[in-house]
Amino acid sequence: MNKRHVPVMLQRCLDLLAPALSRPGAVVVDCTLGLGGHSEALLTAFPDCRLVALDRDKEALRLSGERLAPFGDRATLVHAVYDELPEVLDRLGIAKVQGVLFDLGVSSMQLDEADRGFAYAQDAPLDMRMDQTTGMSAAEVLNTYPPGELVRILRQYGEEKQAKRIVSAIVRERDKEPFSNSARLVELIRDALPQAAKRTGGNPAKRTFQALRIEVNGELSVLERAIPAAVKALAVGGRIAVLSYHSLEDRLVKQVFAAGAATTAPAGLPVVPERYQPRLKLLTRGAELPTEEEVAENRRAAPARLRGAQRIREEPGDDTADAANGASAG
Repeated sequence: MNKRHVPVMLQRCLDLLAPALSRPGAVVVDCTLGLGGHSEALLTAFPDCRLVALDRDKEALRLSGERLAPFGDRATLVHAVYDELPEVLDRLGIAKVQGVLFDLGVSSMQLDEADRGFAYAQDAPLDMRMDQTTGMSAAEVLNTYPPGELVRILRQYGEEKQAKRIVSAIVRERDKEPFSNSARLVELIRDALPQAAKRTGGNPAKRTFQALRIEVNGELSVLERAIPAAVKALAVGGRIAVLSYHSLEDRLVKQVFAAGAATTAPAGLPVVPERYQPRLKLLTRGAELPTEEEVAENRRAAPARLRGAQRIREEPGDDTADAANGASAG
């Protein structure tokens, strides 16, 4: 497991979080545990910190539990989706944390296990659920959603310009026989696209598979709730680092961080009262990218975008989530 799993932008994530995690008793939350690479590094680099790690995938929790067993009760692993962070911390009796890490998207394990259906390069059941115990599979979405809804999903979540053409082919084929496996969908997409669309952007099925995965797992709606909740959970001086893998995720993170780093005072005030001062300080200039060396070592790092922020102010009633939600809605 450890050999095949190379955590993305690991050292930069550790560097971003280090000032907040070097103090005794610090608590860091890994909201996307996966195979535990980032979590293991956090526990190793900061021997006085406690880890709370979340994942919706029970198999990931089992495997990473074995990996993190040597750290004993310093690591608390929880079966939860990352927008459930406030409830998890409340159950554990933790009021505030010093660090939060998100490594969004599909984990290495989910891509590598053929029967999960995430990878378009190999034939597998069209499942794509990160938690296989609940929710609709990708096959059910393909076979039951109205055509207009499928077009919206492909356009919005996959940024697929040929959405109408692909959905027309899907509807035509599902009427003959329901979809069950990925190879049939990949072949259909190849046949449906014009030659010009197949010459650029890698595998022509990539955007459709991304869109289906986001829909099946509710990823963007979960993220819209999770990032503001994570910011709110930070103590003053606490830090958050978020790794995104496509523009939709990165845009949401950027909006929430920008809202927290902006003054909310009405225009024209000669002195900005404390309650209107920024709550966050941005730690990255825009989104940081992986180095060429890292991409050469780990091709899955190529689309990664890293943003970091620090909590610089607390206040009674703390309305960070409200401000951030207002920004993401725009």
